[in-house]
Amino acid sequence: MLFIAIVSYAQDKANIESIFKNYHGEQPGASVAIIKDGELIFQEGFGLANLEDGRKVDAQTNFRLASVSKQFTATAILQLAAQDKINMNWSLNEVFEDFPDYGKNIKVHHLLNHTSGLWDYEEFVPDTAMIHQVMDEEVLDLTKQQDKVYFAPGEEYRYSNTAYALLAVMIEKYSGKTFPEYLEENIFQPLGMKNTVAHVKGENHVNNRAYGYDKKDGEWYRRDQSSTSAVLGDGGIYSNFQDLLIWDKNLYEGKVLSKELIEQTFTRGKLNDGKEIPYGIAWHIKEWENEKVVYHTGSTTSFRNIFYRIPSKNLSIIILTNRNSPHEFDMVDLAEEVLKTVWED
Repeated sequence: MLFIAIVSYAQDKANIESIFKNYHGEQPGASVAIIKDGELIFQEGFGLANLEDGRKVDAQTNFRLASVSKQFTATAILQLAAQDKINMNWSLNEVFEDFPDYGKNIKVHHLLNHTSGLWDYEEFVPDTAMIHQVMDEEVLDLTKQQDKVYFAPGEEYRYSNTAYALLAVMIEKYSGKTFPEYLEENIFQPLGMKNTVAHVKGENHVNNRAYGYDKKDGEWYRRDQSSTSAVLGDGGIYSNFQDLLIWDKNLYEGKVLSKELIEQTFTRGKLNDGKEIPYGIAWHIKEWENEKVVYHTGSTTSFRNIFYRIPSKNLSIIILTNRNSPHEFDMVDLAEEVLKTVWED
């Protein structure tokens, strides 16, 4: 029996390594982990975290999570709502002074599940690291300068980074803490996530940091930042698989958020007409092999990530990478390739 288990694991490992063959060697890499019943059944680092000094991806490598960060922003909002410091039915006009009239019907809950209709702030900020980097408060300022929305709140689903930047500003306003301080004191520290940080240049530090790279004319070059990389609420958190293993366990145990509220984040939102959308609160929702899947991809300048979970099976897959490919949504296919190597009906 032991021999069979060892052979099976070796085969699974070989299959997964084959899937990531293009991440091996002297190029931007990947950290891959599979979690079953709260335990690691596979973990491997491929390639390099830093091409300039040849530092390899390992168990301690911290990647920019990009939009995988949104679940921590949402958790903070839900914590504050549970403490009656934030009301899900507040409008943006009630929350922010001098907000345009179009905000009177946009509620906090619309921000959480991307049904607000808010314009994407990226449309107004050139994608280059050579200019001033905007932060969450400046996203609010940009939003105040607009006089319309894509659609009336609750009428459609459209993914919005703007919404999560505004949620981060809201967290600061109603907690009296900076966004990084609040997350550290109320999520990361209580759970023992010692490597996770909402990174602000000059104010805190990312240990064992993976830097992002872009490929041009067959060569990799560092392109780690853009003008929007300093926005925190929608994607500015760094972490590694070890801390995300802790976070995954919390999603079953409910240490920093009640199990009831966690289940709410895994529940499809609804539009005004009652139609369900493929998103809960900071989690995309789909099915695979007749099982409910909750997942989130992350895509920012030279990082592509996915946190993919099948709660009914206590099974999760984490893939963190420091390169500008593949397309963000192809990360779902990549996770499911890995899943097939260990899947049992």
